[in-house]
Amino acid sequence: MIPYGHQSISNADIEAVTSVLKSDFLTQGPQVPLFEQSIANLTQSKFAVAANSATSLLHAACIALDVSKNDIVWTSPISFVASSNCALYCAAQIDFVDIDPETANICPIALAAKLVIAEKNNKLPKVIIVVHIAGHSCDMTPIAQLARQFDIKIIEDAAHAIGGHYLEHPIGSCRYSDITVFSFHPVKIITTAEGGVATTNDPLLAKSMAMTCSHGITKNHNEFTEFEQGAWYYEQQSLGFNYRMTDLQAALGNSQLNQLSTFVNKRNALALRYQQQFKNTQINVITPLEGTLSAYHLLLIKLPQHCDRKYVFDEMRKAGIGVHVHYIPIHLQPYYQGLGFKTGDFPLAEAYYQSCLTLPLFPDLTVDEQNVICAKLKELVQ
Repeated sequence: MIPYGHQSISNADIEAVTSVLKSDFLTQGPQVPLFEQSIANLTQSKFAVAANSATSLLHAACIALDVSKNDIVWTSPISFVASSNCALYCAAQIDFVDIDPETANICPIALAAKLVIAEKNNKLPKVIIVVHIAGHSCDMTPIAQLARQFDIKIIEDAAHAIGGHYLEHPIGSCRYSDITVFSFHPVKIITTAEGGVATTNDPLLAKSMAMTCSHGITKNHNEFTEFEQGAWYYEQQSLGFNYRMTDLQAALGNSQLNQLSTFVNKRNALALRYQQQFKNTQINVITPLEGTLSAYHLLLIKLPQHCDRKYVFDEMRKAGIGVHVHYIPIHLQPYYQGLGFKTGDFPLAEAYYQSCLTLPLFPDLTVDEQNVICAKLKELVQ
């Protein structure tokens, strides 16, 4: 089976992890702060905080932005459930903004219209979590302008987008947001097995996220509220969690970062080849905005209306091609329907879901494998 995504592990990666296994530190050692600094340098942000997953950091980001009961958070319905669950962890209310069907990202026009109505009803969100689906950046300029106009904080869910750019700036620079969160799950652009990093330019947000990820504890004597009793002393100053990244994970991440640009270039080359293969067909490839560089975590297509997506999916799988679907609209999940959401609430997201399909895309995908994928799909879509 050709998978839809797969990690690329080199001998250098293996040696990096092995070196940590032979060292004195497996968990809280030198590799984690090195990884954090490397991500900050890469994204041109001031601070980076590593954790055991992007989900944990979305939660920590909401806490840092003081999301709590009676607050409202908006996000995209086309994402993994972590993008909205993080607000519910904080007892906030969640709502969604419909997508632009051409990009599958939050539509700035729909966002503007919804904000005007929300302001009239005194139900403005405290935070908007924008999702860079497939690694394709949302159109952050109008979104950031709206956030400033309505005094709203922005979290970029950039789980798919490490190594990408919006206009001239790396995704994660936080020029258009308060916090950006990356994922390093094995199918993502680079991997730490499991893990994530949040970037920000605000020292207070960075401190809050770091403490949330480590039990709410500080060991910095400059931050102590009580008299320091000795070198062993630490203080729990807030309620936190054990969301820490290990040195093993960070060592893998540090090694993988050496290949990030190569991985992104290969993904873009493969994506361009898919576009060329489907140029004169009814298969519509979702592409990034002009003036951006996508990390191309996923290759998303929309099938023509006459196609039975389930039939195409099943036949591709039977042929050994690991297609997938990204994503079931969050508001259609049973749990969210229990919160009051229903079919018809976000029609453009629902229409996208009915026709979308994810094709295999990863750096080690060969031209021969890609030819097999394209030939089979074109055979099924006639």
